[in-house]
Amino acid sequence: MHDGKRYNNLSGYLRKTFGGKVAKLSIDGGFSCPNRDGHKGDRGCIFCGELGAGEFASRLGSVQDQIDEQIRLLGNKWRTDKYIAYFQSFTNTYASVERLKEVFEPVLDQPGIVGLAIATRPDSLPEEVLDYLEKLNQKTFLWVELGLQTIHEATASLIRRGYPLETYDNAVEQLKDRDIRVVTHLILGLPYETREMIIQSARHVGKNGSWGIKLHSLYIQRDTDLYTMFLEKPFPLFTMEEYVETVAQVISILPEEMVVHRITGDGDKSLLHEPKWSKDKLKVIASIDKKLKEMDISQGCAH
Repeated sequence: MHDGKRYNNLSGYLRKTFGGKVAKLSIDGGFSCPNRDGHKGDRGCIFCGELGAGEFASRLGSVQDQIDEQIRLLGNKWRTDKYIAYFQSFTNTYASVERLKEVFEPVLDQPGIVGLAIATRPDSLPEEVLDYLEKLNQKTFLWVELGLQTIHEATASLIRRGYPLETYDNAVEQLKDRDIRVVTHLILGLPYETREMIIQSARHVGKNGSWGIKLHSLYIQRDTDLYTMFLEKPFPLFTMEEYVETVAQVISILPEEMVVHRITGDGDKSLLHEPKWSKDKLKVIASIDKKLKEMDISQGCAH
């Protein structure tokens, strides 16, 4: 493990891999989403706001301008000259290969950019895009993020995910066949899911060969359909203690080598409705670290 953590955290992994601190630059590549443009749906997933899960992505003009701004903001904060360009907003492979090249290729030539992280959907990875990603993977340190959220089809339908579990499994397999790292997103606390259902989702991700995982706490923002749903028919939300206990259990069953990119969610505080405890990201992380120590849990101990 890294950084004194009881799990294989991303910052420690990157420090070991690149010999120093690596910061992520959150970039908006100007892509759309098939779940918003009418191809799969027109309102997106119910938890997704107007910025397409890119609340912290820069929005200062071109990709080049965004990179410059992010480096200016983060370079001094993290005292580093190594960066991962993280294309976060919406679906960043939902375009022609020519368009993808226009966006991604210039980034590789930027001083200090040591890798790319590309967030997308499993149903937006046609063969020609996979082939292009394979070429990108040979040029730089690449990972592709897939928003699975849950393996349970009833929940997937409720949140309007827009594709079946089989599509995710196939995407992971195709990416792995090309030696491309996969990071899977899970949301803990989705409406009406039990802790056992969450554990089942985590087990599935652990078994299918995902290189990394992001664990998000469910939070309700006022610019989402989830907010409307919650006002009309409130459902139980995790207390912070319940969330912390659930994360500890998930960490215990993850493969020891899996890279844990995130263990909580932090949305736009100005739009947050509930739960209020999710505002204090550092407190949540510290509480999880404390719980792991109290229960003598390390990543993979129950795998």
